[in-house]
Amino acid sequence: MQLTGNDKTYLVTGGTRGIGRTMVLELARAGARVVTCYRRDAEAAATLSRELKAIGGTHHVTQADVGQPDDIARLVDDVAERFGRLDGIVSNAGQITHTPVEDLSFEQWSEVIATNLTGPFLLVQHSLRLMERGASIVLVGSRVAQAGLAGATAYTASKAGLAGLTRSLCKELGPRGIRVNVLAPGVIETEATAGMAAEKRHRYEQMAALRRLGSAEEVAHTALFLLSDLAGFITGETINVDGGV
Repeated sequence: MQLTGNDKTYLVTGGTRGIGRTMVLELARAGARVVTCYRRDAEAAATLSRELKAIGGTHHVTQADVGQPDDIARLVDDVAERFGRLDGIVSNAGQITHTPVEDLSFEQWSEVIATNLTGPFLLVQHSLRLMERGASIVLVGSRVAQAGLAGATAYTASKAGLAGLTRSLCKELGPRGIRVNVLAPGVIETEATAGMAAEKRHRYEQMAALRRLGSAEEVAHTALFLLSDLAGFITGETINVDGGV
């Protein structure tokens, strides 16, 4: 069995930065065709396109805001026109706001929920017409969904909601041979952690049994596993990649 292959097509949202970017590159290196999207950072999208071209294969980077229903529909239509099928999706795009609950506006709450929970739901809904038996859906959650995080109530609630969404989707889509799982990273080395204060970094490291932060590659490799036939009997689960928090 192979993790992926040159006959496979995957859609990864939020794939131009951080964990998503690493997922896209690892899928391309494994020989898959990859479509990904970005919200605003055109420069990151351009550098990713160049990296994908150097790897080789057929890939596509486009602009889409997964917090906007019309953008999701357009994104999946684009995949349908280019490739006509999907072997798996990784719903990775996300948004966070660090705001105390008493100061959290309804607009902030709604925007985070739209991107992190409604977006994945709509992505799955639109993508199903392109998916056949054996396809895999990976929703990127967060270890925070189980632990909680002060000042991030909307983010935590949205990521916790993915677990319930996944449990229901796995029951509904299981008879069709489509698997659905949540991938929940802990604190991972990305652009976002590069400027972290030493004291804060040490605190996060001590929270993990392995006493370190995770790498984007470690999360990406778990995503590739969940997308592959090697995880053929795993569905409805939340897989923590957190170093043993």
